[in-house]
Amino acid sequence: MKLEKITENDQPVTKRWYDDACGTALALEIVGERWALLIMRELVFGPRRFSELKANLPGISANVLTQRLQGLEASGVLTRRTLPSPANVQVYGLTEWGLESQAMMRDLGRWAARSPRHDPYAFMSAASAMMSLQALVDPDRARDIDLTMAFRFPADAFVARARNGAIEVTRGESGDAAALFEGDTMQMRVTFYGKAPFGAAEGMTVTGDLDAARAFTGLFRLPEKVA
Repeated sequence: MKLEKITENDQPVTKRWYDDACGTALALEIVGERWALLIMRELVFGPRRFSELKANLPGISANVLTQRLQGLEASGVLTRRTLPSPANVQVYGLTEWGLESQAMMRDLGRWAARSPRHDPYAFMSAASAMMSLQALVDPDRARDIDLTMAFRFPADAFVARARNGAIEVTRGESGDAAALFEGDTMQMRVTFYGKAPFGAAEGMTVTGDLDAARAFTGLFRLPEKVA
């Protein structure tokens, strides 16, 4: 049976990069442009304004960011909308289908962290730092635990819950978390991956149940590098 090419008004919807029916090839056509996947990463935990995206993606120009947002919107990965008054600002958010990419980004990050080229202390946005918890949790250690922690960064806040061997992350404040971690993403990595003791000058400030906080930080580790 001959399959018909998907067209719109008798013209291809987009120019294909690869003459390949594999889903991986198509995925690269959707997210393979430079910055595209990182823009999606920033939107995993909720909609963001253009200025917020640009601030969390050092090195991207406003022109390139605009182009990538337009491309991802055309592909059905994200949408844009205007918040109601009094905000009246435009935000970008992942579609339901776009959100399905979260597991892919998490697993890709875990895989790449084993590279000798991986620098765990380079720049990291707050969204990226929280996704790192999802990628680098030890499932065996987290399997029989149920802990909720709050994170407050200079311009963002999150809640992370460890249960059933995984980490669930949502953006926002929490009043019922066992402990609160405050600081920037470098301090977060020093605390969680460098295992700096609580109270160390270079780590995060921790308030609340310190025993629960220690149990939580003990769930994470950097993977061994490949030879």
